[in-house]
Amino acid sequence: MDLISIGYGVVALLGLAMGSFAGATVWRIRARQLLQDKAAKEKHDPAELKRLRPLTKANLISDRSQCLHCHHTLSWYDLLPVVSWLSTNGKCRYCHKPIGRFEPLIEVGTALAFVAFYWHWVTTFGFGTGILWVLFGLWLVALVMLAILFAYDAKWFLLPDRVMVPLIAVSIVLFFFHVNLSSLGEATITGPLLSGLGGILILGGLYLLLWFISKGQWVGFGDVKLGLALGLLLADWRLAFLALFLANLIGVLFVIPGLVSKKLSRRSQVPFGPFLIAGFGVSLVWGYALLGWYDQLSLWLYSVTLMV
Repeated sequence: MDLISIGYGVVALLGLAMGSFAGATVWRIRARQLLQDKAAKEKHDPAELKRLRPLTKANLISDRSQCLHCHHTLSWYDLLPVVSWLSTNGKCRYCHKPIGRFEPLIEVGTALAFVAFYWHWVTTFGFGTGILWVLFGLWLVALVMLAILFAYDAKWFLLPDRVMVPLIAVSIVLFFFHVNLSSLGEATITGPLLSGLGGILILGGLYLLLWFISKGQWVGFGDVKLGLALGLLLADWRLAFLALFLANLIGVLFVIPGLVSKKLSRRSQVPFGPFLIAGFGVSLVWGYALLGWYDQLSLWLYSVTLMV
């Protein structure tokens, strides 16, 4: 078995572990957000704050995972991704209250994202050495932060700055590495740089314009910052445009069944962050293949029209 094949297993296990970390981080951020909302006298759920408040009392050194119901400190065998959840039938081992599907879904979703990106990476660069693996590690950090944002926005309709700011910082670093790597073999850096800036303009700039025109009614400013980060990460105007198209397509496919079944109404609040992240993921991993397929289809249709 070669190193690339072994890498799939390693990356999958790492994805499960980081997905577990992401799930725990989501709840800690939520607890601190509720405490902040209370201090600012903003609308919040007192019962939820009471339940999650113990999560705000620990520091980075003493912080230990605990049940959100009975607050029993969890042992190592309670923290095995997916396995612990399955072994207790989705319930707390101590108070026997349901844990829910939130945590295992984040764990499995992050693992799948890691594996898909690893496939994309080794397909593009091979196994690689040195700086490429440093960049790969930075990408995994970005994917973990995107998993946190996906889950948080899907559950509470908010993209917290505690995650968004470091994501943008990592995205800026990856953007400049991408532009420099893309310019190798070309006369100047201008082409890759302009393409990258175009991607930022398409995702970040468009949502900034929508936010400004609607005064925050159509999209939140969190979507603007997320669009900026995703545009930086894709660093290609074609991939950014594809991500935007896919995000809206996925959103429509989600909303229409909800409207038909009357689970959603025209006034229902639907978070767009998860759709953006999903569209970004597809564009990142399979974007160039989809664009190539589209070019071939366009050429075929053009040939057919000439024959007609």
